[in-house]
Amino acid sequence: MTGASVSEATTAPVSAARADAIVRSVAARIGSAVFVLWGTATVTFLVLSVLPGDRATILLNIRSGQTIERTSEELAPINAEYGFDQPVLAQYWTYLSGLLRGDFGESLQLQRPVVDIIGEQIAPTLTLALGALVLAWVLIIPWTLLTAGHGRRAGALGSAVETITAGLPQYWVGILLLIVLAVQLRWFPVLGGTTLAGTVLPLVTLAIPLAGFLGQAIRGEFDRAGRQPFVLTARARGMGIAGVRARHVLRHSLIPGITLTGWAVGSLLSGAVLVETVFARPGLGNVLVTAVTSKDFPVVSGIVILISFAYILINLVIDAVYVVVDPRLESHR
Repeated sequence: MTGASVSEATTAPVSAARADAIVRSVAARIGSAVFVLWGTATVTFLVLSVLPGDRATILLNIRSGQTIERTSEELAPINAEYGFDQPVLAQYWTYLSGLLRGDFGESLQLQRPVVDIIGEQIAPTLTLALGALVLAWVLIIPWTLLTAGHGRRAGALGSAVETITAGLPQYWVGILLLIVLAVQLRWFPVLGGTTLAGTVLPLVTLAIPLAGFLGQAIRGEFDRAGRQPFVLTARARGMGIAGVRARHVLRHSLIPGITLTGWAVGSLLSGAVLVETVFARPGLGNVLVTAVTSKDFPVVSGIVILISFAYILINLVIDAVYVVVDPRLESHR
């Protein structure tokens, strides 16, 4: 047997084993994602089922514009039409079946499909969440280059600022920015909107805590990468320290932050709902507040499931890509 034949015979089992490991890892993550999504849907159904208030009564009161007690004769047709008189397990099965078909039900208040209501309001929320993610990266990259690897004092200052900002509640940050920059200084409008001026404060509100969180993950990796042999090699070739830090050290240190991007998008979607309420901005936030106030259970359920699905899907894609690109990461998970 020639050297090439031996090499091919040795490489083939390794490649097959690697492919099998990747397939099993991806399948396990898909199974885990499906289980988590099912658990989220189940918990949402149970919570909405035990909330006080009869759904048939709420629906009749919404239709009539009156908040009064209803007789059993009035409630019977509504219960039969919407299946409220069915056993809990039957309602649960109908609920899950609808989710599998992409049917989130009909809004009790607006008498429209929940999918249509969410579809009309999701664009401003997605714009806000993704914009805040980009702004967080824009803030944290130069901050890391300025404070990481410059001695203990600079590192301690950078780490302290990141720790403080990462722990700031988004709701509190939004109110503070609104009072100082909109009410007192009048640099931005009090009531937010889809205009550029009305979007700045909501973006900053979401980006500041996220930038602190990403900075905590990037800083430690930046310090470790700065001590690697490739830094000395690049310096020996004549590259300046600033160029080495920006082109080589930073690139290696961004890996933990990229990994956390999946979590960040899910967190930003849920945070955007709160921030939209603070700044009176159109989006899923106002829809959710109105739905909770009016006990519009299908709309609340639809938004919760949507955010959960986005969070799970993004993390699943990131995990799968990392395993395919570098299977060694799997051993560290």
